[in-house]
Amino acid sequence: MALRLEDKRQIVSEVAEIAQNAVSAVLVDYRGLSVAEMTGIRSRAREAGVYLRVVRNTLAKRAVEGTDFECLSNVLVGPSLLAFSSGEPGAAARLIRDCAKESEQLEVRAISMGGSLLGPESLESIASLPSLDEARASLLALIQAPIAKLLATMNEVPSKLVRTVDAVKSGKGN
Repeated sequence: MALRLEDKRQIVSEVAEIAQNAVSAVLVDYRGLSVAEMTGIRSRAREAGVYLRVVRNTLAKRAVEGTDFECLSNVLVGPSLLAFSSGEPGAAARLIRDCAKESEQLEVRAISMGGSLLGPESLESIASLPSLDEARASLLALIQAPIAKLLATMNEVPSKLVRTVDAVKSGKGN
């Protein structure tokens, strides 16, 4: 079905708006997927907060023009599924990694983060990035550790004194 010019403009503006606010993108070749598999991936993407869109390459190139994802223009060939992650950098990569385990037809072509083009071999490392909550928890644990050790050390002084007095007392009682 041919798209009208107005439909094409709408798709380009929608994808461009998402690309402006996204922190990472994964470009996937989806050939061979059934409709049910694509529906399942789209459902999981909504739950994960990942924007997923099948876009014609010419429209995708125009949409990412002037964004951090302009580097994807050179690898936009063949059927392309774009997954944009707005909140967490690893969300789109996690989604695609998990879906690729279930469906071998998904082939990652490229990943883009911070204006850099990464190859498909980077999928696992990007997908393993901690979520925002996990990163905050790690940071708080890192900040809290020296204080907890200082308090434990300071508490040890009176405890040692009490144990020493108790040992002296029990030694005199015999």
